[in-house]
Amino acid sequence: MSLVDLIAQADERGLAASGLACLDRCVPLLGGDDEVLRPLWSSLADGGAWSECLERARTELDAADPEPAAADEDEAAVLVRRMLAAAPDDPCASGLRDWADACSVAALRIHRLLDATADDTGTCPVSAHREGDTDGISPLVAAELRRQVAVLELLAGRGAGGLRPALEVSTEGRRVLRAVVSRRARGRA
Repeated sequence: MSLVDLIAQADERGLAASGLACLDRCVPLLGGDDEVLRPLWSSLADGGAWSECLERARTELDAADPEPAAADEDEAAVLVRRMLAAAPDDPCASGLRDWADACSVAALRIHRLLDATADDTGTCPVSAHREGDTDGISPLVAAELRRQVAVLELLAGRGAGGLRPALEVSTEGRRVLRAVVSRRARGRA
């Protein structure tokens, strides 16, 4: 089943976890620590105060404004800021599917931007990868695609019991992206 199909079939918790997982994996681009979004994961598990946790995360990551404060901030960080700014204040909101879908696209674009082996010609856009076309997919984008599918499958198969394994999948992806960002920074120095 394609990623697009999984998002179309996901319930509210699956959509919220999917969008949150995409955002969580990309937090290293904003300099956020690994625990900044943990309260949001907890609120999905126990029905806690999502909106308060989201506002704290926005404040901590200084991402309330979807546009970057610095003119030289790169496109990948701008995409992460937009994901965070667009997160619904209610994890059961009607726009949740749109947010999860937008986060999926943004996370794949971010990984494509950061993958040194990615095809810059744009011959196979991320939308095709989300539909199941993996021809010419770069390694970093392929790994992100697998993680997005895994998160949605875990939530579809286990409900609330899939949140912990989904968080583990996200944590693994965050570590990978943090390493990519670190290599990128060393390359600029």
